Amino acid sequence: MISTFLSTRRGFLYSGLRIAAAAPLMSGVLRGAPTENPPGCLRAAVIGHTGRGDYGHGLDEVFKGRSQVCLTAVADADPAGLAKAGERLGIAAGHRYADYAELLQREKPQLVAVAPRHADQHAAMVGAALRAGAHVYCEKPFTPTPAEADALLSLASQRGLRVAVAHQMRLAPEVTGLRAAVVRGLIGDLVEMRGYGKQDARAGGEDLIVLGTHVFDLMRLFAGDPVSCTARVTSQGRPVTRADGRRVKDDVGPVAGDEVEASFQFSSGVQGCFTSRGRLRETVGAWGLELIGTRGRARINANIPPRVYLLRTAGWEVAGRTDRWEPFPATGPTDSGEGGSPFVTANRRVVDDWLEAIRGGREPECSARNAAWAVEMVMAVYWASLGRQEVRFPLPDRQHPLEG
Repeated sequence: MISTFLSTRRGFLYSGLRIAAAAPLMSGVLRGAPTENPPGCLRAAVIGHTGRGDYGHGLDEVFKGRSQVCLTAVADADPAGLAKAGERLGIAAGHRYADYAELLQREKPQLVAVAPRHADQHAAMVGAALRAGAHVYCEKPFTPTPAEADALLSLASQRGLRVAVAHQMRLAPEVTGLRAAVVRGLIGDLVEMRGYGKQDARAGGEDLIVLGTHVFDLMRLFAGDPVSCTARVTSQGRPVTRADGRRVKDDVGPVAGDEVEASFQFSSGVQGCFTSRGRLRETVGAWGLELIGTRGRARINANIPPRVYLLRTAGWEVAGRTDRWEPFPATGPTDSGEGGSPFVTANRRVVDDWLEAIRGGREPECSARNAAWAVEMVMAVYWASLGRQEVRFPLPDRQHPLEG
């Protein structure tokens, strides 16, 4: 069973939390941590591995420009990548490490960004950071398997540490504004959700976990937890088997298939589907999630920043029907590209919430628990397709369906 963190009301004021949280946040100073940091400054570190790809979407820069966070160290097993990261982040040569375990032991950071896009390394890196006493911000997908996610959630809970995962769209003002409006009845009762992957060269299994986890996270945001899944995953028209499992450039665990069609039933009674077919790329267009209600439709065109639209229609007439998708306005500052990339703003929003969650003893909005659910939904698709039957949540087998 997925562990949950202690939750408190989000309404606590930041200033009211600082005094109460000062002792646990500053406890590292008593362990002989570096003394050159200003008083009250949280020690932070970045773990990457550019020898196998690159750092995910600006996760190496999430601590920059924060007066109460001091970025002290970076680890990267690739010498060239380490040198570039050190220069980019302004880390002195003596605080650059090839071995992240050595960084954690020597630097004793209180905050760690686990930045590799290769999810096969996340369990080891996040686990090491948690055992070293650090709160973690991790690139998505969280882990390749529910079993690894379970272990990390349990470890974080035992140690009172907070883990956030980079599902940035969950906190985008475009999405939070839409969610509030849907709750107020903007589209009537939510009945159905239609999710689509990017359906590019990664269409199928790679799209399912790399982009699908974002879509599944949004599905749960609007409809709650899923209770069951049916699915069909095919490769060149035939159902996939375990033998079809393969590794991709950004190692996120085994993937299979070039087409995916999955259906989820949610506890709220909402039906959700997810499709990834390269043949539909031109027809569907932008990847994302469509919400279908009893009185209207809304669509989230996924990206950083996401774009949200409402469907305006006059209904069917003798001459046909005219539909028009109109922009739905955001309710706060959008990701305009601060620092040259919209990911800077998007990550800052998630990290702000993560730090507030640490101080307040609550679960972050972009929590590891939410990210673990997204991974479990991916695995359910494979289990349902391989078994050619409905599977229910929580999955009884927590390992990867394409292994073993």
